[in-house]
Amino acid sequence: MRLLAAALLLVLPAAAAAAADRTDTLDAVAKAGVLKICTTGDYKPFTYLDPAKGEYQGIDIDMAKDLAAAIGVKAEFVKTSWKTLMADFTSGACDMAMGGISVTLQRQKQAFFSIPIDVDGKTPITKCENVDKFATVEQIDQPGVTVIEPPGGTNEAFAREKIKSAKVVIFPDNVTIFDEILAGRADVMITDSSETRLQQKLRPGLCAVHPDQPFTFAQKAYLLPRGDVVFKAFVDQWLNLRLHDGSHAKFSAAWFG
Repeated sequence: MRLLAAALLLVLPAAAAAAADRTDTLDAVAKAGVLKICTTGDYKPFTYLDPAKGEYQGIDIDMAKDLAAAIGVKAEFVKTSWKTLMADFTSGACDMAMGGISVTLQRQKQAFFSIPIDVDGKTPITKCENVDKFATVEQIDQPGVTVIEPPGGTNEAFAREKIKSAKVVIFPDNVTIFDEILAGRADVMITDSSETRLQQKLRPGLCAVHPDQPFTFAQKAYLLPRGDVVFKAFVDQWLNLRLHDGSHAKFSAAWFG
């Protein structure tokens, strides 16, 4: 016991010194004057990189700018993809990640999440005349049906897990992927219900299939550095305020009406 106590006396001061020397994300961002946000730029209504203007738009883009202003810095967006999101984030390319990110246990192993922003889930989107044909996973998972999904995210993961008999096509562009359904090169896509609601508005001829009763339960949140409780506490409190003061609702209304 005496040996253990002596060892602890040696270890604890070193640990305390290391903790005292550590600069948390909030202080580092304030010092740098910029909040770096990883985002895919291909997921309306949350994040979209306008190729003509070279500018990001979306609900979470507006939220990111608001968060940066709350810290007293500028927002800087770092392009990533769903396939490389976690690798880019954990490499230190950005301070946090935003843009319609679903909470998963696999991601939770490598990062913190903010408090949830909203509830979502996977549901189909297809041509309006085919809504009754693709209402269940069993109806979709049939020979002769083509399911189209973007690479690397929770949409592909769902399709790989659930679709065994239908054909699964991975399409690289999550912005134009819905046009493949309209053109008849794919039958259906299974994605977040929030995305289906927007796409049926943007692309007449496409209809969301029971978006209020999705196949799965999921939540969206912001990706934060694992272990940084100070930054998480700040982001959580800011987000809690914005979810209740009308700010998030205002940003959402610009897309959904």
